[in-house]
Parts: sequence; structure tokens; C-alpha cells
Amino acid sequence: MGKVYVFDHPLIQHKLTFIRDKETGTKEFRELVDEVATLMAFEITRDLPLEDIDVETPVSNAKAKTLAGKKLGIVPILRAGLGMVDGILKLIPAAKVGHVGLYRDPETLKPIEYYVKLPSDVEERDFILVDPMLATGGSAVEAINSLKKRGAVSIKFMCLVACPEGVDAIKEAHPDVDIFIAALDEKLNEKGYIVPGLGDAGDRLYGTK
Repeated sequence: MGKVYVFDHPLIQHKLTFIRDKETGTKEFRELVDEVATLMAFEITRDLPLEDIDVETPVSNAKAKTLAGKKLGIVPILRAGLGMVDGILKLIPAAKVGHVGLYRDPETLKPIEYYVKLPSDVEERDFILVDPMLATGGSAVEAINSLKKRGAVSIKFMCLVACPEGVDAIKEAHPDVDIFIAALDEKLNEKGYIVPGLGDAGDRLYGTK
């Protein structure tokens, strides 16, 4: 059964406050999302496997730890998820990056896949699927479907702000997926926005309306 991790690190919470602030401009918003993504990547990679190697220090030989070569993949949900990618790559630059694009059908309101590009060795990678917001959960559930249809077997979902409805949607549809969030907010409003949330992450990242 997948678990839900809410990060309480002081730096994450401090920076998230300014991400929420409606007075934060596009440039600063983008920088803060990047920084929080880096901090969250530090936590989400805590269980990566290690192996021992021998290294020569300036003083003597030493047994030291190195990553055991587990292949990682980062997959942003377009477009807002792109704002989190560089922050993660700062810590794990060897990770491959895929992309999942979804749009909402105007009649059914369900997310429809329009673009998917993943590394060729999907089955061998641990994927981190990223999107700043987890609102209804529809896009996240469909993005996970897209990865699984192409052979992904290890997927974690990471976002800045979530609400209980979105968390429950992922847990019901994909109980094997762990969810990593910086804040679990109160609810969805009648327009489908997270309350108190941070507005539309894509618009605030890229200065659009």
C-alpha cells in the first residue's frame, strides 16, 4: 500500500509560504519552486541503495559509500510540472527526464493524454512524477496510467500542495504509488481550486493568465 509523506522541514515550509503569497512575482515564484523541488528531492531520495567502494584520500585508503546505480527518471506533468524538474536535477543530474502532456476534455472534464515521451528502459527505472498541485487528482491518476501502460513499475508522485480529495483519488486508483507533498491543504472549492492553495501554478510560473 502506498504511503503519504508530508514534509515538515522548516526550509520547505518557509519557502512554501512565499510561494503561496499572491504578491510573489513570476521570477521569485519560479526560483522558490525550483528551490523547494531540490529540498524535496533530498527527502524523496533518502532510501536510494548504496554500495561500498575503495577510495584513496590524501591520508590513506578508505571504504566509502556510493550510489548503487539505481536508474531514476523524472517525469513532469506538462506544463506546470516543468517548474520542478531543474531543482531535482541539481541533486540527481544523471536522472533521465520524460514528459507527460494531458488536456481536459471540455465535455467530460476528464484528462486526455496528448503527449508522452519516456526513457527507453522504462521497466528498469524508478520514476518520480512531478506536478506542483494535486487537486482533483484526475491528471495525476491519468499520468500514472500513462507510465504504467508503457511498462513503469516503480512510481512516486511528488507535488507542492495537495488536498485530501486528490490524495484519495491516487490512493484508490494506484494504491502502490507513494505520495510526497510539501503541504496537505484543507479542501477543493467549487471551481476545483485547492483552498488555501497557491492559485494556478502554471500561470504563476510562466506569467500567463
